[in-house]
Amino acid sequence: MDIPSPIPQHYCPGASTVLSGDCVKCLQMLPRNFFQTIVTSPPYWGFRDYGDPGQIGAELTPENYIERLVDVFAKARQTLRPDGTLWVNLGDGYTSGNRKYRTPDNRYPTRASHTRPRTPTGLKPKDLLGLPWRLALALQDDGWYLRADVVWDKPNALPESVKDRPSRTHEYVFLLSRAERYKYNSMAARQSGSRVATRNLRSVWTIPTRPIDATHHATFPVDLASRCILASTDVNDFVLDPFFGIGTTGSAAHAHTRKFLGIELNPKYVASFAARVRDAIPGIQYSTL
Repeated sequence: MDIPSPIPQHYCPGASTVLSGDCVKCLQMLPRNFFQTIVTSPPYWGFRDYGDPGQIGAELTPENYIERLVDVFAKARQTLRPDGTLWVNLGDGYTSGNRKYRTPDNRYPTRASHTRPRTPTGLKPKDLLGLPWRLALALQDDGWYLRADVVWDKPNALPESVKDRPSRTHEYVFLLSRAERYKYNSMAARQSGSRVATRNLRSVWTIPTRPIDATHHATFPVDLASRCILASTDVNDFVLDPFFGIGTTGSAAHAHTRKFLGIELNPKYVASFAARVRDAIPGIQYSTL
């Protein structure tokens, strides 16, 4: 796939767009008060090292990781409409006990990792990191309105070999808003999230993982992104994802007649998305920074 020349200053998308580059730099070139919602799943801390100096997730400490995400979302907030929202999915993990790698698993090879951060200061071996809530509270301190903590229940979660704690089969999705009042389409949320259309959407969502591409190890499913998008946007609204990956948010936005802009640091993921949706989503613009 050929990616055109760098994006122009103060880039204003007119069609669904994927930008290849550092999310902080790209966000500063986007128009303010433009996007209706942000739906995203940042890289998890200490799970992968892609060897890119601009990557997020390979910081030495959880504090540095949270600080970088808070900075990203502060810049993303400026691109939101005044009644805009942020949906952020983040998984948790445990301290490594100072093991420097994650042992390969023959049944689930994507669990293997060549690098693992040391046990952070203040935590103990085998401690749960609590990163989703650390991020949510840091975003609240930075001015976001923290409106909901959704538990994403994964009925087909991979089994764990642990014997001294319950197996983790959930992640968190936090709903935050730029202001006290914001767009929330409760009827659409009811219809998409419950068999009973008159019942308000609950805070536990049972949605199976559905991996789209073997080159990407995250399992953020289209059904999860769709629920967030339907609750926070109308037809033809723009959706932003600063951690686009292989395009889950973009696919969900297009399926519900919304436009999207995704930012992705790894050009391999951009190419994977472009190849997968070449015929399904025509007219996408691709640019690089």
